[in-house]
Amino acid sequence: VALWALCLSAFRDPMAMERANLLNMAKLSIKGLIESALSFGRTLDSDYPPLQQFFVVMEHCLKHGLKVKKSFLGYNKSLWGPLEMVEKLCPEAGEIAASVRDLPGLKTPLGRARAWLRLALMQKKLADYLRLLITRKDTLSEFYENSAVMLEEEGAVIVGLLVGLNVIDANLCVKGEDLDTQVGVIDFSMYLKNDIDDYRTILDQKNYVEELNRHSTVQGLQGRVESLEKSNSKLIEELAIAKNNIIKLQEENHQLRTENSVILMKAQQRLEIADGDLNCELDTYKQSRQGLDEMYNEARRQLKEECQLRQDVENELVVHVSMKQEMEMAMKLLEKDIHEKQDTLIGLRHQLDEVKAINVEMYQKMQSSDDNMRQKNDMIARLEEKTNQITATMKQLEQRLQDAERERASAEDGVRKFKQDFTNKADSLQKQIAQREKMQLETDLKIERDWRQTLQNELERERETIAQLTAEAQQINGLKKEFHRLQDENTQLKGICEEQEQALEELGCKLSEYGGQVWLKDKDATHCKLCEKEFSISRRKHHCRNCGEIFCNSCSDNELPLPASPKPVRVCDTCHALLLQHCSSNAT
Repeated sequence: VALWALCLSAFRDPMAMERANLLNMAKLSIKGLIESALSFGRTLDSDYPPLQQFFVVMEHCLKHGLKVKKSFLGYNKSLWGPLEMVEKLCPEAGEIAASVRDLPGLKTPLGRARAWLRLALMQKKLADYLRLLITRKDTLSEFYENSAVMLEEEGAVIVGLLVGLNVIDANLCVKGEDLDTQVGVIDFSMYLKNDIDDYRTILDQKNYVEELNRHSTVQGLQGRVESLEKSNSKLIEELAIAKNNIIKLQEENHQLRTENSVILMKAQQRLEIADGDLNCELDTYKQSRQGLDEMYNEARRQLKEECQLRQDVENELVVHVSMKQEMEMAMKLLEKDIHEKQDTLIGLRHQLDEVKAINVEMYQKMQSSDDNMRQKNDMIARLEEKTNQITATMKQLEQRLQDAERERASAEDGVRKFKQDFTNKADSLQKQIAQREKMQLETDLKIERDWRQTLQNELERERETIAQLTAEAQQINGLKKEFHRLQDENTQLKGICEEQEQALEELGCKLSEYGGQVWLKDKDATHCKLCEKEFSISRRKHHCRNCGEIFCNSCSDNELPLPASPKPVRVCDTCHALLLQHCSSNAT
């Protein structure tokens, strides 16, 4: 009757039956994993079968009720979507999400989700992350159906069970494992070996097994039952053989106890030898560290010198920029004066063209010096980054030394425990401890030698960089000399220009004395006398040869002969009209 009621409830609500089956499977897998881990050892690796089954069951639980989303390639169910949302709910999960995205071998969202589960278990934060996720049902509703495990009470129960996994440690290598193509199949055979209650719980999963294996037939299930019975009979035979082996091992135990004292003596000798080797390695490390400190101080001193050189170059650059601005202002003034006196100073125009060419060359040289300065700044930044890397490397070496000392202390504790426990695995445990100590020391020595060689190579490269910077500093000194030479030439040209301006003013004064009119000075006129428009680079100043006032080009584009100059010269519109009127009256 109970079985019929169970089948009837499953027929009415299949999703509820699936949730109950997944909850029972999660209980079995978590319970079996904790019990086997406590008996086997709390540090587990990727090849441990109960741990693999736990990940398969968690994958089925998280996949339950996922919505099918339409993408460019078709329809799919992405388990990575809800797990990626944990990063927004908990900033601590951002490190795991970034590590999963950076893994080169993962190509599918399912593979990233499996890697995320393994990293969260190693961090002992799997229960906390999933608890945060199930509290946000509005977010989960975007990925799951309404009757999914993550949205019901069964999900909260599973998350509560995951807290018990914090008592074990997992050492999983996610980088080299192929997580994209793994097949998530639950192996029920390992749960059939448990007690009667667990066996009854597994029998209750019949409907769920039929749902997962809906393509299989009844004959296939009977064949599996027969194979399980055959394997059970084989296990019984193996149990009998194991009992005989236990009797033999008990006999050998007496012999091992007699040999235990000899093994202890050998272990003490090996520990003494290992202590001597460790002391030698410590002395070597201290010497190498002293050499690295000296090299670091030298590199730091060179960096200070480079910073001082950079400051000097920046000061020179400021001076160059100010001189460049002064030269640009001088260029503008020279261009104005040339436009005002272009009728009488043709030779000065050629000299000003030469000055323009010199300024262009100086501008180009200034741009090249700016580029060199940017390159030197980049090189100084790289030197600072390398210095930080050297400092981080030294900290890592110190941390490794502390780790080696802690491992040594743990090895000594293991020897003390080995003396107290005269078990059957004394010889194998002692060999494993010796091998691990030896491999750890060899690995640390190899890493230290590699780091030492890397640091030496980096220092050589830095010395080459310093030599290049010295050569570039010499080039800058050459550019300084060239700049001073061009500055002297510019000073000479300015003197020539001032002399010609003075000659032009004297010429204007003589012309004004001869014509009876006083010429207005250029600096006294800012607007046109006739149209009152402001003068600029495009609107140049022009003197009227008759009245001496200053006009723009449009108001003084007339030419007439004057008594002082029989050749036609520039006059303003007003004077042009008066002169024409005067000429016409004289003619009549």
